Amino acid sequence: MDFTVHPEGTLTWPDGSFSCVLGRSGVVANKWEGDGGTPVGRFVLRHVYFRPDREAKPTTALPVEALDPTMGWCDDPSHANYNRPVILPHPASCERLWRDDGVYDLIAVLGHNDDPVIPNLGSAIFLHLVHPDRTPTQGCVALTRADFLTLIGIAQPGDALDIKG
Repeated sequence: MDFTVHPEGTLTWPDGSFSCVLGRSGVVANKWEGDGGTPVGRFVLRHVYFRPDREAKPTTALPVEALDPTMGWCDDPSHANYNRPVILPHPASCERLWRDDGVYDLIAVLGHNDDPVIPNLGSAIFLHLVHPDRTPTQGCVALTRADFLTLIGIAQPGDALDIKG
């Protein structure tokens, strides 16, 4: 099943809809590293991370892994680990997945620019939790905790977010 993300900030599927928050630059057809845009395309839900000191292991058919404070995601297009999970500290620029603000307490990794990884086409495109003040993301799709858990609770391996332009 595809969950459709509309550029005005709605995520829909045959049985319902949620409000969502998108990138600070809106939805973009030509994604590049650091542009703040949420990329147009169909991106498979790869797996889920959760922060075990704040969240119980979520119920989902998707693969699930607990985060720990050493986990990061490489966002340096010149590094061989670009758009891949890494262990911190890491010699290249990386995003820390263990965050204080709570938005990464639950993360679903989207299959954006990962097969193959192409430098500069964007990294760390996730479905994650919305910031309490609904601040735009850096290019991800964000949901409330309840909506995130509902979505991953019905998602099956191979399901995707279809982000429309």
